[in-house]
Amino acid sequence: MAAVCVCDDYFVVDDDGLLCLVPGSMGLRQRLVFGTPGTFNFTKAEYPWLARIDVQVQAGGGGSAGADAAASECVARGGGGGGGYARSLIEASALGASESVVVGAGGLAGVGNSDGGPGGNSSFGGLALATGGQGSDASMLTGTSPTSVNGETGAAGNIGQFSSGGGGSGGALRVSGSVGLAGIGGGSQLGLGGFQRGAQGPGTAPRGRGGGSGGALSYGSAFDGGAGGAGIVIIDLHG
Repeated sequence: MAAVCVCDDYFVVDDDGLLCLVPGSMGLRQRLVFGTPGTFNFTKAEYPWLARIDVQVQAGGGGSAGADAAASECVARGGGGGGGYARSLIEASALGASESVVVGAGGLAGVGNSDGGPGGNSSFGGLALATGGQGSDASMLTGTSPTSVNGETGAAGNIGQFSSGGGGSGGALRVSGSVGLAGIGGGSQLGLGGFQRGAQGPGTAPRGRGGGSGGALSYGSAFDGGAGGAGIVIIDLHG
């Protein structure tokens, strides 16, 4: 009679004589993606085979300020800062019965000559946290004389086994009443900032997740800033 041998790194015979996979040896089994800003719950009991999770949290990017220059004058705005990022590999035994999942929204666009809003934080319980990017400010006043303003520093202060602050945004420049340059939005681990503009217009949209908006530019017409990119939480479930 032929005999069958199995590798005990991956298989085990239980008390009923059934051949089963060793818990924790199955690798990636499912991916959960939380892409809508808000608060959700992860319940461990829904995945009885769970051995560990690989969680990524990306915060929202900052919005850019609005620009409304007087006639024949110029206002240029810097871009919004990029949102932070964190990633952790967590054993199932270290998880609570339920962990909160928070997805940060992108920062609001500034209206008129108001500041852009900050991006929202994203997190998984208290085990992974990424902070939102800063919104750009409306510090440049309308005028025609050469001047410049700084961009925003990228987000920092993340919690995770690996963490990365968001990218800083570009500053803005006015050469004259009809020549200026708005700032590029800050990038993130999972997204790119909005482009910088030399022709007047509103703040520019980021790509992907967590990037900051590019700045608005006005040569006498009113333009809103742009909204930052929303965050995201990605959870890979390993069995």
